[in-house]
Amino acid sequence: MPQERVCVAKIGAAHGVRGEVRLFTYTRNPLAIRDYGELEDESGARRFRIASARATKGHLVARFEGIDDRNTAEKLTHIELYIPRARLPKQKDAGTFYHADLIGLSVETKSGDKLGEVTAVQNFGAGDLLEVRPIGGGTTALIPFVDEYIPVVDIAGGRIIADPPAGVFDDAANADRDRK
Repeated sequence: MPQERVCVAKIGAAHGVRGEVRLFTYTRNPLAIRDYGELEDESGARRFRIASARATKGHLVARFEGIDDRNTAEKLTHIELYIPRARLPKQKDAGTFYHADLIGLSVETKSGDKLGEVTAVQNFGAGDLLEVRPIGGGTTALIPFVDEYIPVVDIAGGRIIADPPAGVFDDAANADRDRK
């Protein structure tokens, strides 16, 4: 079931003294975020409109309307920015989807054994990882989101077929056991 709002960016640290911030976008084209209109925080209470943005290595440097000094910009650090899903471009190709579409999907093996449910899509710099809550609960497992380990994504069917690296779910179970 698709989420009504989609996280499209996260505000990083202040940049300079004129109210600019580092902006980490979750869009294929980082500068496309300017086309999405008003952005809002997770609660929907605070709204932001991009006044300017420029690409730098690994992120954008952006300024929001009404944010004109470093002190105000510093208070925005770590705010995630959302838009209504309806404002996103429609996916044109079969087999394409937004990361938000993956949250909540069932994860199964090729033989149909249930492994768990996708709780997040993470990226720590080396590529996307599916964070999966095991069927029996406990510590989540991370599966590299590459064809070798995730051969099938079936959004309509509500499932992902996975062939995770050996030990991925064993490591999660061992971490839970070691904490007890």
